[in-house]
Order: sequence, then structure tokens, then C-alpha cells
Amino acid sequence: MRKKVTIRDIARMAGVSVTTVSQVLNGKGKRFSKTTREKIIKLRDQYQYVPDFHARSLIMKGNINTIGVLVPNVSESFFGTFVEGVQRVARQEKLIPLIFSANREPKLEQEYLEQMVERSIDGLIIASARMTTEMINQALSNRDIPYILFDRNYDQQGARVLTDDYHGGQLAAQHLLSLGHTKMLFLGVKNITENFKQRMAGFQETINAQGIEFDEDHNLLKADLSKDGGYQMARPVIESGATAVFTANDEVAIGLMRGLREQGVRVPEDISVIGYDDIILDEYVYPQLTTIHQPIFKLGVGATKILLSKINHPDAEPERVERFPVQLVIRQSTGKCPR
Repeated sequence: MRKKVTIRDIARMAGVSVTTVSQVLNGKGKRFSKTTREKIIKLRDQYQYVPDFHARSLIMKGNINTIGVLVPNVSESFFGTFVEGVQRVARQEKLIPLIFSANREPKLEQEYLEQMVERSIDGLIIASARMTTEMINQALSNRDIPYILFDRNYDQQGARVLTDDYHGGQLAAQHLLSLGHTKMLFLGVKNITENFKQRMAGFQETINAQGIEFDEDHNLLKADLSKDGGYQMARPVIESGATAVFTANDEVAIGLMRGLREQGVRVPEDISVIGYDDIILDEYVYPQLTTIHQPIFKLGVGATKILLSKINHPDAEPERVERFPVQLVIRQSTGKCPR
């Protein structure tokens, strides 16, 4: 039995992109040359190729929509909780969510985006630090597919859901200052994006306003955005002489606390640690992690509701930006300055 030919096979044999094949086979390929269109049609007929979304359209009746959700890594607690919020609305509104986890690889993000277009989805939720609105629009090939931006790409144009990262940085600084800390670090990330810039800006400016020197040359360290990234930075944090550390997110904080413990440093007796996000693990690590709470589940719910509104009423409202509040959650990983 001959192997079923995919749209990628057709694209490869025709020497064009998957998006081009999809456009031509959907009757929207007038902007391509006659030679290209004929080549694709000939290959389709020769290999008896039938796009999957044709079968989908025969099966799915009524107002059921398929939405694509692209996240950096669904195995991380933050994005796992966000997807749970998406799924809550999806079940209620009879949406079918297709979840794509790109493992923080830009090339894979692009491939997944093309696959979602290929499947003729009705809308997109995109959490990507690297994808600009120009890149997204190019991948969509000017198709009128509504999308919502989330998290790290919030400096781009378009409908999106946000939290106040600057205020989150302020809250972290105010908490550590209230405990008497004056030698503090921000443990940021190597590939810094707008949300992390805002967290650090809120943190730095609040400290500087108290007459305490805090600048990037002396008070900033950078780690990979993961538990292991935080773990690997334990020794540099100790050598800095800091009594408190504000980390880019909770994953980094949890890794750092393990590294400090293995180096014989006590948290919070020797060094206080505060994270960001309030993921579910924070209450189960030792000591329990002080953090800045983001309503992660509500962000997923909010993003999906805005997207559904755009799908059902594309001309009803301008691009929406919905901002959710953050708050300080004090647990056991922060304490009074030891010196």
C-alpha cells in the first residue's frame, strides 16, 4: 500500500512552501503564477491528495471552532496552567483547542504556525518571545485568521492579555526593602524580553528611589530560563555577597534554592529568594517560595474569551488589551536581612 502523501510532500515536490500549497488548494492562490498553480494541482491529482481539513469540515457541524495555542513549553507549570484556562473556555464554548509546545525553538514555532494554518483553524493564541506581528502576518499569508498575543510578546501590536510586570517588580523590591535588605540581585535571563525588562525596571527604580545603588553592572546576573538555569547560578549569587535575590520567574527561583542548599547556604537565614508567577510548585518546595502572583489560569480564560469574540464578531470592536493585576504572596523563602 502506497504511503499517504502529505501537504509537505506536495510542497517539497513542487518546490514551494506549505503555505503556498494550502492557498492554492483552497482556491486562494490567484497571487501565485499560473505555472505554480498548475504544478500543485497536477501533483494533487497524481498522488490523489486530499487535505485533512476537508474531512474535518464534513465531520464538524454547527458552531464548533478549532483554535491553535502556541506556547514555548507546555511542560512548564506556568504554561500548563495557562492551557488549563484555555481548555476551560474551550469546553464551555465547544471549541477544539490544538496545543503546540515549541520547546523554545524559533524554527519549530514557525513550523507549528504553518501547520495550524494548514489545518484551517479559526483562531490563534500565541505566546512567543521571538515572533513579531510582522512574522505572524507573513506566516498567515494575509489570511484573515484572528489571533491573540500573550505573555512575552506584549510589546507587539494586536489584541493581547497582559499583567503589570513593572508593578510586580515594585512589589518585590518593596518587600525586600521592608525586611532591611540593601544588597540585592535581580537574577534575570540571557535572552531578555519585554516582560522581564519591566520586572527589572520596577525592581531597580524602587530600590534606587530609596537612595540604594542598584545597576545592571553590579546587581544583575543572567541565567537560562529554567530550574537548571537557576541551579547553575548558585555559586555566582553566593560570591556576589547579596542578601536577597529576585528571580525572573519561579522556575529559576526553585533551581537557585536547591543550588544554594547544596552549597550550605540557608534560605532565608543567609539569602532571601523571591520568585515570580506563583506556580503550583511554590507551596511544595522547601522553604515555600515567596513570589509575585500572576492569575495564570485567568489569563488563559481571558485570552480565549477575547479570541472567541474576535472569531464571532470580527468587526465589532477594536483590538483589545486586557491587563490583569499582580500581587505579593509572602511565604517562607524571604526573611530579615542577616547583617
